[in-house]
Amino acid sequence: MQARQTHIDALKLIGSQLIVLHHFAAYGPLADAMSQAAPTLSAWLYDYARMAVQVFLVLGGYLAARNLAPEGQIRIGSPWRTLWRRYQRLALPFTVALLLAMVAAMLARHWLADDFIPAAPTWGQTLSHALLLHSVLDQESLSAGVWYVAIDFQLFALMTLLLWLGRRRLWAVLLVLGLMLASLFFFNRDADWDNWALYFFGAYGMGALAYWIGSSRHPAKLLGLLALAGLFALMLDFRGRIALALVVALLLALLQWRDHTRRFQSVMPAPLSRAVGLLGQSSYALFLVHFPVLMLGNALFAKLLPAGTAMAIGVLLASWAISLGLALLFERWVEAPLSRLGGLRRKSAP
Repeated sequence: MQARQTHIDALKLIGSQLIVLHHFAAYGPLADAMSQAAPTLSAWLYDYARMAVQVFLVLGGYLAARNLAPEGQIRIGSPWRTLWRRYQRLALPFTVALLLAMVAAMLARHWLADDFIPAAPTWGQTLSHALLLHSVLDQESLSAGVWYVAIDFQLFALMTLLLWLGRRRLWAVLLVLGLMLASLFFFNRDADWDNWALYFFGAYGMGALAYWIGSSRHPAKLLGLLALAGLFALMLDFRGRIALALVVALLLALLQWRDHTRRFQSVMPAPLSRAVGLLGQSSYALFLVHFPVLMLGNALFAKLLPAGTAMAIGVLLASWAISLGLALLFERWVEAPLSRLGGLRRKSAP
């Protein structure tokens, strides 16, 4: 099992908090109250915090390269077994979280009529989510942001296929590089592709290349080439999400280079490092469980509590804190045990 790296946990922590706050600023009467109390902050969270998804896309590629092919050559036995394990790693806790979301939605519908609360699901809708096919089958989401879980699996499967087809180090890296460029210059510029991994592979591929570059003997020139590729893509069609992905990829490559050559230790105090590690490790759990809490918080505020901005902000803060605590419990008692089913090993996967 790979040792945890503090800077990766820190990126997961920051990214997951921004995504949660984006949803808190987007849905229900609590979001309306936040907009009235802090309009500038609320607008920024709504418009820009969602871009934190790019952090996880880059991290996903970085960790896939580290776990599947740390030297550019695939080191797994069966790609199908690897994909099955990845599916279990994502889908098992995802399914449990969906059950929580459906129960929370059922309760919230009694107290609050709002479009953001999902309707009672059909069997086909539930099955499509469990199979991670809800996006491509155009099924209504049962929880916020669940499209990302399906895209993460698609990206990992595509990366595994490319590495398996390449076999040798040079060919595997060239295949990843080629598809990354195709995504940056073509697929990512067409929103019709946004249910498919090809749309997101630009950021994912930059993450994989960041790991390989940071682990190479002469990374400076390769870092420059990666930066130029990203800049040319932005000159052709500027996309803020791609600019962020490029910055995160270059940062990861630099930190990997430093870690690879100097074996530096985290400068964080030990208690802070442990807290960052704990919260970073529970980032997937937080992503899964925060929306049920948000639905119930909105419903409770709308039905049972006195109206008012101060009360709404208090409920928002309480919902945020409950989400963090529930994520820690979910990671320890649900995600971690499920990840060990079938001989799965826990890794630093997003």
